[in-house]
Amino acid sequence: MKKVRVTTAILAMAFLSLTVMSCRDTKKEEVNDSMNSEMQEEGHQDDSMMDNDNSMMDHNDSIMDHDSSMMNHYNMDNNRMGSNMQNADAKQVVADYMTLKDALVATNKEDAAKAGKKLVSTLNGFNVSSYTSEQQKELKDIIADAKEHAEHIGKSEMDHQREHFKTLSKDIMDLVAITGTETTLYQQFCPMYDGGSAWLSMNKEVKNPYYGSKMLNCGKVQKEIN
Repeated sequence: MKKVRVTTAILAMAFLSLTVMSCRDTKKEEVNDSMNSEMQEEGHQDDSMMDNDNSMMDHNDSIMDHDSSMMNHYNMDNNRMGSNMQNADAKQVVADYMTLKDALVATNKEDAAKAGKKLVSTLNGFNVSSYTSEQQKELKDIIADAKEHAEHIGKSEMDHQREHFKTLSKDIMDLVAITGTETTLYQQFCPMYDGGSAWLSMNKEVKNPYYGSKMLNCGKVQKEIN
C-alpha cells in the first residue's frame, strides 16, 4: 500500500512538472508570437512610411517638373515676343524710312529731305530701355549712324541723298534685326547701283529708290523679314 502511494506521488509530481513546462512553453510561444506580430506591424508601418516618403518625393518632383515647364514656356513666350514685336519707336522709324524710300523712288528731292528730317527727330526720341543691355549698346550705335545719314539726306541733292540712303538702309536693317517687325518687310537688292545696294520695302513689287523712273524695276527680292 505504501508503495502504491509513493508511485502515485511520483506520478503526480511528474504530471505537475509536465504541466508547468507546458505552460511555460505556451507562454513562450505567446510571447514569441506577440513579438513577431509587433515586428511585422512595425515592418508594415516602416514600409508604409517609406511608401509615403516616396510618394511625397514623386509629388515634389512632379511640382518641380511643372515649375520648370512653366518657366521654359514663359521664357519661350518672352523670346518669341521679343523677336516678333516692335515698340512704337521702332515702328515709327520704319514708317519714316518708307516715306523717305518712296520719295527717292519718285525722285522728289524736297519730299526726301522732309522725310530725312522727320526720321532724325524719330531717332532722337528712340527709347531703348525695353531692350537688354547688349541690345541697347547696339541700338545706340545704329541710331547714331542712322541719324548722321538722315541728316545729310535732309539737306542734300538727290544724288547725295541716294548715296546716304544706301548706308541708312543697312542701319535700318540692323535695327529691325533687333526690334523685330509686326509687318512683313521685303529686303530688295539692285546689283547696278554702286556695286550692289539693298533697301527695305513693305511691297514685294520692286521699285528702285536708287534710280527712280530711270530703272524703276531694276532689282530683286532677296528675302522676306517677318
